[in-house]
Amino acid sequence: MDFKPYLQEIGLREGSIKSFDHYPFNIPAIKNMPTIKFHADVTFIVGENGSGKSTFIESLAQYLGISRAGGSNQSQVEERPDLSLSDHFKGTRGHRRPSDYFFLRAESLFNVATYLDETYLDREKLAENYGVNSLHECSHGESFLAIMANRLGGNGLYLFDEPEAALSPTRQLTALSLIDNLVNMNSQFIIATHSPILLSYPNAKIYQFDEIGISEVSYEDTEQFRVTKSFLNNYKSMIHNLLRK
Repeated sequence: MDFKPYLQEIGLREGSIKSFDHYPFNIPAIKNMPTIKFHADVTFIVGENGSGKSTFIESLAQYLGISRAGGSNQSQVEERPDLSLSDHFKGTRGHRRPSDYFFLRAESLFNVATYLDETYLDREKLAENYGVNSLHECSHGESFLAIMANRLGGNGLYLFDEPEAALSPTRQLTALSLIDNLVNMNSQFIIATHSPILLSYPNAKIYQFDEIGISEVSYEDTEQFRVTKSFLNNYKSMIHNLLRK
């Protein structure tokens, strides 16, 4: 029996926000936020820098009981004291809860690695759960993939924020394979990304955050796909026009 999606939808509680004049409520995508319905397997959040996608996914992590800095719902990683949307969310969950939660974000992976080193005094236990004796002994990308391959065990609800920041294009392909393995193990993913490689995951829902609001788009209509394709097909002329060389 398929129990997904664990998180079916999320929206803002009507009347909960007193004013949309201040951050983060004045971000256009948040100000005009509809109810977002999540795919049972993979949902992507895309948008330009400053469009609100990281604010959204960090707040979603808090709503699920996870630190905005990352980690599992059992971790107590120190958070930034920024304003959050989590207290204003209203969500609909499936009739079965996931057995695992994890928020993986490239920006604060160092903090999570430090927390794990301080928590797991027994390095063998850390290696058993994460595949390495210390995430600090790995490169950024290796740490990211170690968590995906060893710590994420399936039947989980997993949030990623811009994982491509830690991964080369080849490693992004590896990440795609790991995501698919976990999807086949009854996991659900919600991922904020700029990567046209990750966005290619079949049948995923993609939500675009922009100045108009939030809308569902196809893979081929994302800026990530269109700009990357245009550049690769015409890189010489584009470089010439940009740099006059």
